[in-house]
Amino acid sequence: MDLSSSSPTTSTMRADPRRLLIEAAFEDRTLLEATADVVRSVVADLDAGYVRAATPEGEHFEVHAWVQKAIVLSFAVFKMQVMEAGPLCFHDKFPTKQFLPGDRRRVVPPGVARYGSHLEDGVVLMPSFVNIGAFVGAGTMVDTWATVGSCAQIGRDVHLSGGVGIGGVLEPPGAVPVIIEDGAFIGSRCIVVEGVRIGREAVLGANTVLTSSTPIIDVTGPVERIYKGHVPARAVVIPGTRAKTFPAGTYQVPCALIIGERSAETARKTSLNAALRDFDVAV
Repeated sequence: MDLSSSSPTTSTMRADPRRLLIEAAFEDRTLLEATADVVRSVVADLDAGYVRAATPEGEHFEVHAWVQKAIVLSFAVFKMQVMEAGPLCFHDKFPTKQFLPGDRRRVVPPGVARYGSHLEDGVVLMPSFVNIGAFVGAGTMVDTWATVGSCAQIGRDVHLSGGVGIGGVLEPPGAVPVIIEDGAFIGSRCIVVEGVRIGREAVLGANTVLTSSTPIIDVTGPVERIYKGHVPARAVVIPGTRAKTFPAGTYQVPCALIIGERSAETARKTSLNAALRDFDVAV
């Protein structure tokens, strides 16, 4: 099952009766006290996976600004509290998610998923952090010291390697979150921010940094092709530089290079191993 089949659907998100209440309270904070229980219910549904900050709509994702607004309002609704987890003590407005015997998710100490995020069955959370509003799909590995920011949408069977930074977004409401599609491999110390979308089964080599303005240059053909904000499905990407002229002279500025494509015919693990071997990609 892929990310696009996850519930809830775009249509149910649009029809949610809480949307108008949240939008009214966001514009007029005098309404917040009367809307506090609605805000709490939205965060609870984010936690349970009944609500998402963005949902698949065909080949695109629709961002639900009212959900982002509810998260922003929740910082005023939830109160500071002391929380204990074994010998550890925290002081925050949101508790960490609770995992019980029989849970089908693996969480390695001191991995933390904040209340209001959702982890599907089979997620492995190493000592890492998942923030409120984020969605992590089944079978995904969030490796050591990786971070998943607010409202980021991580697909199924994704590997976020050690030290990966997935950016979050809450404001302005309606801003597109980072989206990592099913089967993608994000190499060590990669940074993906500002609503960049990584296509299905794409590979990012170690230390690749992608922002909304980073040129992503396909160099596999006789003429380069430039993308911004989107890595195509199954692309193999490494960090690079290109010359840019400024008043003071010409300098090398960061970019990313698409140097190949994972095979669509082979199994994911075989395809990934082949991509790393054939293209000599550091992970």
